[in-house]
Amino acid sequence: MTPRHRTGYAAVRSWLSIAVQELANHSDRLNAINVFPVADGDTGSNLYRTARAALDEVEARPDAEDLGALLGVAGRAGLEGAHGNSGTLLAVMLVGMGEALRGERNLTAANLAEALETARVRAWSALSEPVPGTMLSVLEAAALTARSVVLHTGEEQGRALLAHSLEALRAACLQAVRDTSTQLDALSRAHVVDAGAVGLCLVLDALDCAVTARVFADDDYEPLQGYGIGAPDVTRSAAQEEGVEVMCTVTATPLQAATLRAALDAVGTSVLMSPVSPVGEAFRWRVHVHVAQAELALDAVAQVGPADEVAVTSLCTQAHD
Repeated sequence: MTPRHRTGYAAVRSWLSIAVQELANHSDRLNAINVFPVADGDTGSNLYRTARAALDEVEARPDAEDLGALLGVAGRAGLEGAHGNSGTLLAVMLVGMGEALRGERNLTAANLAEALETARVRAWSALSEPVPGTMLSVLEAAALTARSVVLHTGEEQGRALLAHSLEALRAACLQAVRDTSTQLDALSRAHVVDAGAVGLCLVLDALDCAVTARVFADDDYEPLQGYGIGAPDVTRSAAQEEGVEVMCTVTATPLQAATLRAALDAVGTSVLMSPVSPVGEAFRWRVHVHVAQAELALDAVAQVGPADEVAVTSLCTQAHD
């Protein structure tokens, strides 16, 4: 007999809950292989804290009208409380999925494919310099696989097709993670897969668990290069990065945001900007950048408007300790 799959509000809430639990379980190992874009050893912690902020808001607001509204709440809370490049991209993914699922009360293979594609586009556009071999590669693999399953539908329909889609994209995401070890020089030199890519794979794996009631399996991740239990913490021996990570929120029109992005590109790296919520004709934007000195970024932001939710973190691993 075909198992009864959850596809509504309960599935999405369960997804976020399982994702938070597994990110907590894996955060130390994710931190230990975090060498890109800088070896600051905090990807696991950042993903967990961002997902936790998203889940807390969902649990505090159980009155969402549909799946899109529910994920919109999660994504906006994640952005407001985002930590690091990886956490911000996770929140951007949730926002993008929420946009595509407006008005939907149940997940299907078709609307999941649309949601992942919207999330993919949002994530790529949020970064000034998107590169393969990262979380973006995993999200792209998920979106392409979900779309392929829908386009090549066989006899499976409804919830069975959704389960098949989740199983296929889970396999594709794991392969995308494996491929990261050869896509970026920093990963190849350290003999590891990308930490953010593994983290996003965990999150999408949790969605499969929430829908199908499959039990999350750590064994699937043990063979990943440099990731198994007992593997060395490569961030300890990696070259330390000078400078700081600056994150803040600022209200700006789209034109002002484009000007700010250009200014941040001129003084820093890893620039990521994404709108959080509308404010009149403007938007609140979550901003992320790596710079030599915090003032370089904060002065650029001040030209647009006052910054809030400001966080400045050293890019040196020892500083996180």
